[in-house]
Amino acid sequence: MSVFFDNMKYEIIEVAEDLKKKNHAKKFTNKLMKKLTCHCGGVEIEVNVPDQFKKLVRCNCSLCKRKGTIMTMVGLDDLKVIKGQDLLKLYQYHTKVAKHYFCLNCGIYTHHKMRSNPNMYGINVACLEGVKPFELENVGINDGENHPLDKKK
Repeated sequence: MSVFFDNMKYEIIEVAEDLKKKNHAKKFTNKLMKKLTCHCGGVEIEVNVPDQFKKLVRCNCSLCKRKGTIMTMVGLDDLKVIKGQDLLKLYQYHTKVAKHYFCLNCGIYTHHKMRSNPNMYGINVACLEGVKPFELENVGINDGENHPLDKKK
């Protein structure tokens, strides 16, 4: 019986190592489905977020420094608009690659598709149910003022 367990454990390690080599390995964390809403409640989004935020940031780019928002990142498959798609207004500037969304009714920024990583969304953590943004610690600064895609070659 213990030999079967050891063989199984060995196979799992082999598969994990193989995935890591192919860059398909994901960090295994528990995710929670949370509701993200704007102020008026017209926009409702379901977001899968880790049970503990891995990275919280504010950005100092020309747009984000004016918003002052604390953000975290989620994968494209981890965000689904369930109400108010028609209320979401797209705002783009500069290179027009990033897509920033806010509610047409109340003006609250909910999320954006990232310029530096188009496979991720940045979300407004303060819009997540149960989150108290003024109690969050270890909020880093993303240097959007010196964005790597803006550097001259």
